[in-house]
Amino acid sequence: MSGKYSFALKSEDRQRPLPHRVTIGRQDTETTHHVLLKLFGFLLLFRERLLIQPRLDDDNIPFRPDLVEPDYEMRPRLWAECGECSVQKLNKLAVKVPEAEIWAIKSSTAEVETLMHAMSKARLRQNRYRLLALDPAMFEEVLAKLGTRNELLWVAGKFAPPSMQFDFNGLWFDAEFKIYTF
Repeated sequence: MSGKYSFALKSEDRQRPLPHRVTIGRQDTETTHHVLLKLFGFLLLFRERLLIQPRLDDDNIPFRPDLVEPDYEMRPRLWAECGECSVQKLNKLAVKVPEAEIWAIKSSTAEVETLMHAMSKARLRQNRYRLLALDPAMFEEVLAKLGTRNELLWVAGKFAPPSMQFDFNGLWFDAEFKIYTF
């Protein structure tokens, strides 16, 4: 592991009883951009059993998820890829985790549109994937404030209409994001 980023979390959103602290490890091949995408994925897709970068004990699944919510039999119910993710991997995930919601989280609409074009060209299954595009200006501003120790106050996050409100290291954000289905 190349580095760790800790986030002291406080939630005022009754729908998201976030844990008090989350640590996200950065692997040698990952950037801080990837770390931040995992954080936003964790915050927006939060469920009680959501895990960050766990090792799965399933020989049939050759991948390690950025985010996963296992069911009580340890099968993925939700699988999220943050940042770079190949179309081939997404295609294999549809087969390997057939009952899971599959998400791809990107830092901009342009990145989502590029991925959707590649998915269409590769003829991936329709209505199988959800893609989340963050506001790129907000993302870059939060990235500039990212340190190894961070504080985040989550005020609200909703999918209809897609928006979030939070304070990150003393800076207030009120941002929208977009959800796509492919």
